[in-house]
Amino acid sequence: MPTTVQVGSILIEESSPMMEVLGVVSEPYSGNWNLVKVLGGFELDRKIHAAGWNFFFMAGEVKAMFFGALKAKKIQNALERILTKVRHQNFNSLEVTGIVAKRLFGVPYATVSAHSRHIQRSCNLDGTEARRTSKRDAEWARG
Repeated sequence: MPTTVQVGSILIEESSPMMEVLGVVSEPYSGNWNLVKVLGGFELDRKIHAAGWNFFFMAGEVKAMFFGALKAKKIQNALERILTKVRHQNFNSLEVTGIVAKRLFGVPYATVSAHSRHIQRSCNLDGTEARRTSKRDAEWARG
């Protein structure tokens, strides 16, 4: 059964160097994305800054909708669609910022919202090509 995701949950790419540096406890979630356990966005941000790194929050919200009741598998499918939408940006983390259940003419549906996040050493956000290269290098180093 998929792990329960809630508002504030953070997904980090498996190849992110910060996972090992900080000793972040996570579990596999979907593909090469891991769900950070215990820490929410604010706690993780404090831990990252204490290590001398930066945790960027991207302003653009990405949403996915599904019909039916709130269930872990449906939320996971919505998050997979969101990850597909933001893949080309090469950010290494994602924060779930909203899970809202509604009804329209008696039909239940839900919207999942998320914001891309990025962990890196520099205080200036790297460009898309630099993030792509960094991601490729990390994947190569992992084998």
